[in-house]
Amino acid sequence: MNSPEPKIVYMGSAEFAVPALGALAKAGCDVTAVVTQPDRARGRGGRLSPTPVGLYAEIMGLPMLKPERLKDNEEFMLALRDAAPDLIVVAAYGKLLPTSVLELPAFGCVNIHASLLPEYRGAAPVQRAILDGKKETGVTLIHMNEGLDAGDIIAAARVDISDMTAGLLTGVLAVRGAELLRDTLPMLMNGTAPRIPQDGSKATYAEKVVKAEGRLDFTQTADSIVLRVRAMAPAPGAYVMNDGERIGVTAAGALGGSGGIVMDHDAAAPGTVVSVSKQGIAVRAGDGIVLIEALKAPGRKSMSVEEYLKGNVFDAKSL
Repeated sequence: MNSPEPKIVYMGSAEFAVPALGALAKAGCDVTAVVTQPDRARGRGGRLSPTPVGLYAEIMGLPMLKPERLKDNEEFMLALRDAAPDLIVVAAYGKLLPTSVLELPAFGCVNIHASLLPEYRGAAPVQRAILDGKKETGVTLIHMNEGLDAGDIIAAARVDISDMTAGLLTGVLAVRGAELLRDTLPMLMNGTAPRIPQDGSKATYAEKVVKAEGRLDFTQTADSIVLRVRAMAPAPGAYVMNDGERIGVTAAGALGGSGGIVMDHDAAAPGTVVSVSKQGIAVRAGDGIVLIEALKAPGRKSMSVEEYLKGNVFDAKSL
């Protein structure tokens, strides 16, 4: 890369955004500011804690900005202008960028998004891809515009979803996104990066996942229930209600058909617990059997059903 080193402002908040920031540092870029969400109360103690990107930037000694809002915030814009970015890189920041920010850097703003755009624009692309039973997804680097994840595509990488949870898949995509950024950085900084328009007619929207979506509905197929468990892990978490208590379900498998768990369950209503053993809790689904393999009781860590049964009794007849 030609001297002087390019000045880059990095905007990110979630864990997904940490590897790309690390990639910029390793590439020798001059990260003149890291913009992240303000510290929030987190955890059971409610202590103020930085975002994952904020924590990484603090460890690396990078200057930080933590504005509550971007639009109509002159103090923030003055600080951003002082950072003098040639390029702004965005990943899982959590807010839309106003025009004043988009137009500031000479080489524009680019975004790392965890889907194969134009599919799954929006807040929860990883969870929605898993819920929809997709076999593959990916990560896309785009030139940003005022639309939601609608800018021209620079590069994309495909990833097999296999049986990963949302948490594991997000980690894989974060690394691939960092690699895309690293590989395209020279083109971004000399103005030769590709601009491939998205086909808006194929766009889909991945709305934010809410806690209520984690409740398992055993009238659904066994496969769809297992997909929900994977999509909700680690957060907001899949769960069942047992005597008014919310019990997290952190791992499950679909057995289909009779599943070999019990002989006399085909007439059982969906949600009926047909077997409890160290292998898991077998529950009748809309078709076949779901085997709950790991649980998380309130205030406890996740544990296998075998471990759970050593100190607890699971005597629910239905879920």
